[in-house]
Amino acid sequence: MPLLTLRDLQLDYGDQPLFDHLDLTIEPGERLCLVGRNGSGKSTLLKVLDGEVQADDGQIERSQGLVVARLEQEVPEDQDHSVQEMVAQGLGELGRLLAEHDRLSHRLNDGDDAVMARFQQLSDRIESAGAWQLFQRVETVLSKLQLDGEQRFAGLSGGMKRRVLLARALVQEPDLLLLDEPTNHLDIDSIRWLESFLRDYPATLVFISHDRAFIRALATRIIELDRGRLTSWPGDYDRYLEGKQAALEVEERNQAEFDKKLSQEERWIRQGIKARRTRNEGRVRALQTLRKEAAQRRQRQGTAALAIQQGDRSGKTVIEAEHLSYAVGGQTLLRDFSLTLLRGDRVGILGPNGCGKSTLIRILLGRLAPDGGTVKQGTQLKVAYFDQLRDSLDGEKSVIDNLAEGSDVVEVDGRKKHVMGYLQDFLFEPARARQPVKSLSGGERNRLLLAKLFTRPFNLLVLDEPTNDLDVETLELLEEQLVNYQGTLLLVSHDRAFIDNVVTSTLVFEGGDPHWYVGGYEDWLRQRPEPSAPETVKAARPATRPERSEAAKPARKKLSYKEQLELRDLPARIEELEAALKALQSTMSDPAFYKEAAETIAAEQQRLSELEHTLAEAYARWEALDQLNS
Repeated sequence: MPLLTLRDLQLDYGDQPLFDHLDLTIEPGERLCLVGRNGSGKSTLLKVLDGEVQADDGQIERSQGLVVARLEQEVPEDQDHSVQEMVAQGLGELGRLLAEHDRLSHRLNDGDDAVMARFQQLSDRIESAGAWQLFQRVETVLSKLQLDGEQRFAGLSGGMKRRVLLARALVQEPDLLLLDEPTNHLDIDSIRWLESFLRDYPATLVFISHDRAFIRALATRIIELDRGRLTSWPGDYDRYLEGKQAALEVEERNQAEFDKKLSQEERWIRQGIKARRTRNEGRVRALQTLRKEAAQRRQRQGTAALAIQQGDRSGKTVIEAEHLSYAVGGQTLLRDFSLTLLRGDRVGILGPNGCGKSTLIRILLGRLAPDGGTVKQGTQLKVAYFDQLRDSLDGEKSVIDNLAEGSDVVEVDGRKKHVMGYLQDFLFEPARARQPVKSLSGGERNRLLLAKLFTRPFNLLVLDEPTNDLDVETLELLEEQLVNYQGTLLLVSHDRAFIDNVVTSTLVFEGGDPHWYVGGYEDWLRQRPEPSAPETVKAARPATRPERSEAAKPARKKLSYKEQLELRDLPARIEELEAALKALQSTMSDPAFYKEAAETIAAEQQRLSELEHTLAEAYARWEALDQLNS
C-alpha cells in the first residue's frame, strides 16, 4: 500500500501554476530524489508533502498513522539550546517537557525549592503521558548519529548542526523522511557519512539535491519538477539523464511540428481574407485552438550563457610558497608547508570544514600574512577570486546596480554590452534584475556572483565553494567553461563529481598537513595511504609539489595468492551483476511494473538498491586490487 499519493494537485503562484495537476505515488522503501531548476517549486512540494503548505486543489492521500519528518534547507542560527534539547524538540510538547526535566535534573542539588517543585511537576506529567520511554529514544538517536547531548548547538560547525537537525527529524521515527539539500555546506567526510547512514536507514526518503555523486549513491527513483509538471523516472540518476535527453528531443520535434502547422494555418487564413473567399469556419475554430495552445505553452527555462574571458598568459611560475606556518586560536593549520603553482595547474583543495582551506588561499593570494615563511607571486598575474566577490554584494541594491554600479553597459571581451542583455545571459529577467539582491535565492546569488566575476579577464581563477545552490544544468555549464579555461585554477569544493570533472591534481588536508595527489577526488581515494599505517603518510606524501611526470605513490604490498584469484574472477562477477542490474532496471522501467502489489514493488526496489551497492563494492575492490597489482 502506498505511503502517500498526490492526485491532480494544483498550486498557483503568479501568472503560471507552480504545480499543474501533479500526480505522485510514494511506495515504502523508496529513495526518491526530487530534481528541477532553481525556483521550480521543489522545496514547496516538500512542504506540501509535510502538510505545512496547502495546495489550491487536488487530493493528498496518506496511509493511516503516517509519520512525516522534514529536514529544512536553512539552519537556524538563534537556538541557544543543548544538542539534547534540540533533538528532543522533534517530539513536540512531550519533547520539550523531557528536555526541561533533564535540564532541571542537573540542578536538584542546588537546594532550590522552586526547582524541586517544577521537577516533580514535570515528572508527574511525563508519567501520566507514559512518555518515559521517549528518553531512551532520544539517547538512541544521539548515539547513532555520534552526537554529544551536552554540547551547545550554537557552538557547533555547520555540518554538525545539520546532523543535529537530522537527529531531531529521526527521533520522530518517521515513515517518510523529507530532506531539502542535506549536503549543503557539508564537507566531504560528512557527506560520505550521511550517504552511508541514509542508505541503511529503513524509512522512505524524498530528498532534494544538486550533488550528483550523492544522488547516484542513494536514489532509487528520480522525480523531476519541470514547468509545473512532475515526471517519474524509475532507476538511477544516469538512467534518468538518458531518458530526459530523449524526452527533450521528442519535445523539440513535437513543438517544431506544432509551430509548422500553426504557421501554415496562419498563412491560409491571411490568404483567405485577402481573396475575400468564404472561410471554413471549422478550420478557423481549429486555428483559434492552436493559437490558444501556443499562448499557454510553457517554454523550458534557458541555460545560463556563462563565458570566461581569457586573460593574458601569466609567467610560468604563478605562486611559490616556502615553509609556510599559520595558527589560529591555538590550532595549527599549516606547518612548514611549501608548494609551487605553475601556469596551467588546475588544483582542487579538499579537506574537512575548519581545516584551513580558505585560509591557505588567502595566504597564497597575499590577503593574509603567514606566521612564518614566504609567498612569491609570479609576473603578469590577473586574479579573479570568487570568495572576495561574495562580500561585495549589497543586499539593499538591485541586481543591476550590484553588477554595473550605475552604468548601463558592461565590457566583455573588449566589447560593450548592455547590462540587461548580459544579465539575461545569466537567466535574470528584466523584472528580476531590478529587484534587490536580498530577495534572491541562494542559486540566483551565485549566478550573480559568477556574472560579476566574468566581466573581467584573468589568468588565475580562485573559486571557493562556487557550486552551493546552483542547479545541475548551470553547474554542468560552469564545468564546461572551466574545462576549456586555459589559465590556472584553484578550487575549493565538496562536490566530488565537480572536482573529478575539473581539476588535474588535488591538495588534501589530512592529518593536519596538506598533501599533493595527481588527479581528482576518485584518484585521491585510490592513492591515499591506508589509515592504519600513519607512518606511510610521511614517507609517501611530501609537503612539496610532486613532479608532473609521476605521482607520489604510497608503499604497496604484493597480492597474496588468494587476492590474485579474486582479481582474476572479479571481471566475470562484475559482468554478472551488471546483467542482473540491467534486467531489473528494464523490468522496473515498464509502467506495468507499478501495477504489481506494493509488497512486490518494494521488494524489487530493495533488490535494485542491493544490486547497485554490491556492484559498486565489486568495482571498488577490483580497482583496489588492480592498483596493487600494477
